[in-house]
Amino acid sequence: MPEAISIADFTLVNHASDEGLIHVINAIVSAATGLSKDIRNAGLEDHILGAQGLDNVQGEAQQKLDLVADNAFIAAFQNCGVVCGIASEENDDFVAFASQESQNGKYIVLFDPLDGSSNIDVNVSIGTIFAVYRRISPTGTMAVLEDMLQPGTQQVAAGYVLYGSSTMLVYSTGNGVNGFTLDTVLNKFFLSHPMMKMPEMGRYYAMNEGNINECEPALKDYIAYCQSHQNDFNSPYSGRYIGSLVADFHRNLIKGGIYIYPAVFAHPMGRLRLLYECNPLAFIAEQAGGLATTGRERILSVQPQQLHQRVPYFIGSKSMVQKAMSFLK
Repeated sequence: MPEAISIADFTLVNHASDEGLIHVINAIVSAATGLSKDIRNAGLEDHILGAQGLDNVQGEAQQKLDLVADNAFIAAFQNCGVVCGIASEENDDFVAFASQESQNGKYIVLFDPLDGSSNIDVNVSIGTIFAVYRRISPTGTMAVLEDMLQPGTQQVAAGYVLYGSSTMLVYSTGNGVNGFTLDTVLNKFFLSHPMMKMPEMGRYYAMNEGNINECEPALKDYIAYCQSHQNDFNSPYSGRYIGSLVADFHRNLIKGGIYIYPAVFAHPMGRLRLLYECNPLAFIAEQAGGLATTGRERILSVQPQQLHQRVPYFIGSKSMVQKAMSFLK
């Protein structure tokens, strides 16, 4: 059996020309390793389990672990010395780091510290999603809003951490997708899923069908197609909806499938956040051979206008997303 490759060795070999990016990845590894332990112990720690009693900027109830995760990642990025600012789903505004070292940093990071956190109390898989960009503003100055509002095509790295039966870090720097699994004895991530590829077809669709009568009729027709005997497999697809975006996406990355969170009457612009959720996973999907769209437009081409902008979201196996889009024309 070949010797396991640690993420530290992997980054040194694959990102040797960009030491700054190595520091960003190390910051993510450090925060995720600590958060993974907190999540495993959540049922034993009353101070990190349950609702915080506050709503975030999205109007969603914050869980205690949301804030634990947010603080952990902000601290890791602030201390790594190469990140000049961040924006998080849990904060109203972006944060520009004030130290001279940080002002000289050339990266910004946008992230969802704990996606699917409403599932914490019922022990369902949750995750962290992140996107890394090079700043637009001059180095030696404070980060500005324009640094945060870049289209997904400008991402230099993106990925997610899945806290499930094992803790996995999956990321790409634009040269394929690699997955690393946390060894909880050594407390280190090791390469476990090299050069991941999303199957072009799958038999899974993930959508909250409680909203089926709230979306456009063409989408109802596509779901009916998935459930029919007249689809590509001549038998109904399997519906799989976890309600944790990272978990639903990870399953489809491994096995093939499509995830849909459309525009509905209550949320005509969609529900998922472009910067913190949609762009990073779209980057991963495309690098793995998949596709991500609003149903009509490539996600990575959308020009952000606001930090917490929402969009409809269709992501997964390429031919399945294309088929769904054909219904929406």
